[in-house]
Amino acid sequence: MKKFEMNYDFKGYKWESEIIDLKSIDKIKLARILFDVFVINEFETELLKLKNDDCIWGPVHTSIGQEAIAAASVAALKTSDKFFGTHRSHHQFLSKVLQYYVPETWNPILDELPNDAETVVRKTLAEIMGLADGYCGGRGGSMHLRDKNAGFLGSNAIVAGGIPLATGAAFMEKYYNTGNVVVCFFGDGAINQGAFHEACNLAGLWKLPIIFFLENNEYAVATKIEDSCAVSELSVRASSYGMDAHIVDGNDVFAIYQLMNSVSNDIRKNSRPCFVEAKCYRRFHHAGDLPGSAFKYRSKEEEDNWIKKEVILNLPANLIKNGIFSRKETEHVKDMAFQAVKNAVGFYTEGSEKKIVKAGMFPPPESASIGVKSDGSEFKHIKFSERENYTTLKEQKYSDSISSATGRWLEKDEGTFVLGEEVANFGGGAYGATKGLPEKYPSRVLNTPISEAGFTGLGLGAAMSGMRPVIEIMFPDFSLVAADQIFNQIAKARHMYGNTTDIPLVLRIRIAVGCGYGGQHSMDPVGLYALFSGWRIVAPSNAFDYIGLFNTAMQSNDPVVIIEHHQLYPLKFPVPENELDYFIPFGKARIVSTGKDVTLVTYGVMAYRCEQLISNFKEKGISVEIIDLRTIDLPGLDFETVGESLKKTGVAIVVEEAPANHSIGSKIAAELTEKYFDYLDSPVMRLTSLDVPNSVSKVLEKAAMIDDETIIRNTVLAAKRQWK
Repeated sequence: MKKFEMNYDFKGYKWESEIIDLKSIDKIKLARILFDVFVINEFETELLKLKNDDCIWGPVHTSIGQEAIAAASVAALKTSDKFFGTHRSHHQFLSKVLQYYVPETWNPILDELPNDAETVVRKTLAEIMGLADGYCGGRGGSMHLRDKNAGFLGSNAIVAGGIPLATGAAFMEKYYNTGNVVVCFFGDGAINQGAFHEACNLAGLWKLPIIFFLENNEYAVATKIEDSCAVSELSVRASSYGMDAHIVDGNDVFAIYQLMNSVSNDIRKNSRPCFVEAKCYRRFHHAGDLPGSAFKYRSKEEEDNWIKKEVILNLPANLIKNGIFSRKETEHVKDMAFQAVKNAVGFYTEGSEKKIVKAGMFPPPESASIGVKSDGSEFKHIKFSERENYTTLKEQKYSDSISSATGRWLEKDEGTFVLGEEVANFGGGAYGATKGLPEKYPSRVLNTPISEAGFTGLGLGAAMSGMRPVIEIMFPDFSLVAADQIFNQIAKARHMYGNTTDIPLVLRIRIAVGCGYGGQHSMDPVGLYALFSGWRIVAPSNAFDYIGLFNTAMQSNDPVVIIEHHQLYPLKFPVPENELDYFIPFGKARIVSTGKDVTLVTYGVMAYRCEQLISNFKEKGISVEIIDLRTIDLPGLDFETVGESLKKTGVAIVVEEAPANHSIGSKIAAELTEKYFDYLDSPVMRLTSLDVPNSVSKVLEKAAMIDDETIIRNTVLAAKRQWK
């Protein structure tokens, strides 16, 4: 038996500062760090008082005890570097935004408080209080802070939820070779989330310029590390992804500064991610102003020992002791910080014993729905087309239309890239949807690991940074693996961050019903995506519509899911000859056939199938109007076209392939009933597949799926006003 020592391409380091480190840092930087520490501490102390006075709605997660991490990290980095944070990110936000808006030459030791610093503190307070003056108009509050100009791209309320987004931002920085570094802060609870591991793997695989910064304050709410993690040193997790790991005392300002300066410079040269763990402690419980000991999961002795180490006590003392600043100078800095916070509180509240919010500070109630989606201004100069606008047509497969439309965007927009499992293999993906593109754009058609949460979240981060990702989800069911990123992040980001970010992201999904893939690969996702108002949903039923809707989706500043169906992939349809740049508008249905007896409302593959049944309807002596909705997110449905049809027919049937519980027919029916009740001769009928997961058995799958006979029979009965 032989045993070999294994060598790995990563290392671990522990950083501690010395007096020489203190004296080597520029004095203005030291003064700025000191100011930030005082501002953060006083700001959060006042937040807790305002919370107790009911001036803040929702939780307040303070970082008192962790001020040094933010202040020293920001001081060591460039203004152009990007930050992401967690629900506990007031400290990082304040430091990063102060760095951006306050001139680099401002010296807190010698100079008076600049107006820009007061504005940052005031607007940050307004956001946390949910007020109109806030950076996100009060929508984000304490847990969703964002100022893109300053490079703070978003804090996130979902534990580890923002880590894939930060990885996407780092992807953009590397893609354009900006030289910037992304820093993603998170707590010890996040390293047990799958999103953390998936994002770290992508960063390590693609050598992205990102620092994964763990603020290890020893407790995830009240759960200690030894109760949640199988390893005692959390930084060892970095080794799984080929990253160097660095450990530092979270109260050691000078070690944090030197560490962040060193690793960021290394990343700028070598574009390799790294992992930093700061050992720290939050003074209070998860939220609020009570200590953890009040809830019995921490001891009073433990808390007292950590309080003695806090930077708010030791940094001023060290600076004075070592002759860097005098006591009078540190007091001047402290007074300015306190004054900035006092002024901010006084600007928005009144009262002495108990504060109340001044009148007129909250956003107007009528603005609640603004910013769910783009205002559409990106289409201002777009001319929309339909098939009848073209006379020279050729036959083209549906799948070839996917690849040709995607290729056109890769050709004309350098910010477009394609992500997904196997998209760069087999000459064009598993199903030919990227045919010919991997060879032509090898650095922009990218295979991903099997990690839907990681690569969809990366796509969101890249989209929020100005790129246009096209993401393929191989099977609709896999959306559930990435549910947080797809529904909790992508669908909500624009509104949550106060309409301060566009999300030009396209997600392609191929429905595989009727292939024998069974219950976990045969989902129809329309009803799921329709639950989240941030998504636009389109379902092209032919190749012409695919190209036009894909172009509109790519032009859009909103996330768009394109529902494709495997039955359409091999079919040929007429498309314009030598024309790939036409657009079909969102929210405009297509009348497939005109009729006077029954209106069939449908979309996607069912629009194609219903069109093939026109001759059957005619044989039965009925005239059917078929409407292909094309856009199927509920706010974007073309009810007007359906309503005009109902004026003629008086009868509506919503035809879908999805099982009843996954369909959107009930919502369509409800809307039609409310809007056009006077035109209806009967309740709106719904035709769907059986409400069961699909089986692998060919016989059982066929039995569960809606068939042509069911559509014909019910349409005839409806036309004759014979209801069952």
